[in-house]
Formats: sequence, C-alpha cells, structure tokens
Amino acid sequence: MVPWFIGSEIYRLPVFQPPHPLAVPRAMLACDVCCALDWLPARNYLESPIATSAELAAFHAPDYISALQQAEVAQSLPAELRARYRIGMESNVIHPAVFRRPATSAGGILFAADLTADGGVVYAPGAGNHHGMPNRASGFCFVNDIALGILRWRAMGVRRVTYLDLDAHHGDGVEAAFADDPDVLTISVHEAGRWPRTGTASVPERGIWNFPVPSELNDSELRFLLEARILPLIAAHAPEAIMVLPGADALADDPMSQLSLSNNALWDAVRAVRGLAPRLVVLGGGGYNPFTLARCWAGVWAILNDIEIPDALPLPAQDLLRGVAYFRAAGRNPPTRWFEQLRDVPAEGRVRDEVKGLCV
Repeated sequence: MVPWFIGSEIYRLPVFQPPHPLAVPRAMLACDVCCALDWLPARNYLESPIATSAELAAFHAPDYISALQQAEVAQSLPAELRARYRIGMESNVIHPAVFRRPATSAGGILFAADLTADGGVVYAPGAGNHHGMPNRASGFCFVNDIALGILRWRAMGVRRVTYLDLDAHHGDGVEAAFADDPDVLTISVHEAGRWPRTGTASVPERGIWNFPVPSELNDSELRFLLEARILPLIAAHAPEAIMVLPGADALADDPMSQLSLSNNALWDAVRAVRGLAPRLVVLGGGGYNPFTLARCWAGVWAILNDIEIPDALPLPAQDLLRGVAYFRAAGRNPPTRWFEQLRDVPAEGRVRDEVKGLCV
C-alpha cells in the first residue's frame, strides 16, 4: 500500500515573526524538497482538511476552542482570557491563523486516522503538537492534534495504540491525555532538564515510558535505546496502530536542544517501527533549523517509500534550499552540507553509562 503525504498551503503563511523559533519554513519546505527530488507524485499528496469545532471538542474544552476563534478574529484577547488559556502568553503568540492553522494540523491527523482505518501508512509532517492541553496552549501548541488522532482511532475500534515521541522535548500533553489508559502506550525520548522539565520517570502499569537522555546524545545511543528497550516494549504491547513524532530538534544543528543526533538516527527509528503495526502515522514535531528539518523530514518520506537516499542532492533541490532565509546567525553563512547532501554524516559514538542506565 503506497503511503499518503498530507500537507497544507496554510503552513506556508509567515504567521510567526523572528525571533520566534517557528519563524522558519518547515513542513512544506520538506514537501518541496520531496517534489524537487521527484519523490512525491500528485496522486500521493492530499490537502489537509480543517477540523471542525465539534471534532476539536473530542479533546479540547469548548470554551477554549471559542477563545482561539475569538483570538484569530480580533487578533487579541482580554487579559483574563489570555491568562486562563495561555493564548498570547509564553511564546504562544496570537497570529493571523491562530485557530485555522492548528485546526488544520488536527484535521490532517484526523484524516490520517480515517485513511488508515483498514491499515496503511500516512505522513503528516505539518502536524504533531504534543504539548497542547485540553484547556490551554503550551509550548507553541494550541491544539493537541496527536491526542485527537489517537482518540479517532479509538472511536473506530482500534484498541491498542503506541505513541513514540523522539522530539527533544517531552511529550507531556499526549502522556497526560492517556495516562489513565494502559491500552495507549506512550514512549518519549527527550533531553533531560529541557522544557517542560517533565517526563523524568516511567509508570509501566499505566503504559508510560520516559527516557530522559543526557545532552550530546549520539546515534549509537539512540540505537541502543531502541534495540534494548523501546522496540521490545512496542512488540510486547502488540499495537494495532502506531503514531510516531520524529521531530527534528534532536539533530546536532538544531538551536533548541543540546542533543547531537544525525538524521540517520531518526530515519532508522522510523524504519524500525514501520512493520510493527498495520497502521502507521508519522508526524513532524519540533525542529527550528529549516535546512536540517527539511532534509530530515524529506528523508522520512523516502524511508516510508523505500526510496534510496542519494549521495548528493540534485541541483533543483540544492537551489531550493539555497533560497531559504534563516534569521539565526548560522543562516548568514550556512555550511554547504546543508544544501548538497540529504544524509548527515553519522554521529556514532560511545554509549554512555547514563544512557545504559535508562534501560535497567
């Protein structure tokens, strides 16, 4: 069965402004790289629908949804509502699509769940807001599209679900959403001490597994965690569906973490879980360097389609990446490897005792 790619032109809108970390091209740049490589035929690309208020209310409080809609129309909220819902506070900025954009990411995941009702693979890199809470925004996440997608699967009768989060930040919103549902296995690999500073412990009887890793995590160490603990946990859970958030902020060149993975490690993780359930949905997540994110996420699409990664990017893809603006200092004189190759140099290294201790 050929995978589907779900995107949306709404992700191209420059709704965030520097120095906000999301003021960079992300999901649709990865889509453009795939197109430049001739990896994405039009028949495999689907435009994301926008989730309705009723669909969002499967997880979110109706008054919170109304506040998001009000914030988009008025481009402001009264102070009392800002404080209650954290909309317009703590980098959860009010922007021209503050309701439509997260409603689109939610619509994409709901669509992905529907497409995989009888099995299959869907890639929705514009979605993956793992910090969203039922009645407040958190960590740039206004809607927890992941929780909504899992709930949609459950409503279809899909009982056992695994959620694997490889973002540099703990998937606190998804864990909280299913903390009392042992049929949903939540696994999060994240940098220890990084915001939101949760995910310090596992609760096996509730299906919660956390792996707070030390800074400078390398490819060998993530592979060790996968083989020694994570893949056996997933196999034992025997999921009927898997949702994966690869992120791109655990990569060495991302400004928002101190982890040191190459994109090979995330590709290998996606490849490793591909055959462990009849339904697979792969999302996007964090990632704040547009060059490393686009190359990584384009490579995820290649993995899902068994496409061989080229040694060098063809000129159309190079030209596309060279035209990207990146407001951080690294963007003023970016290394040529960000344009010329899809695959990073592998970041192999010693598996430290701190990492081994997470599997005891």
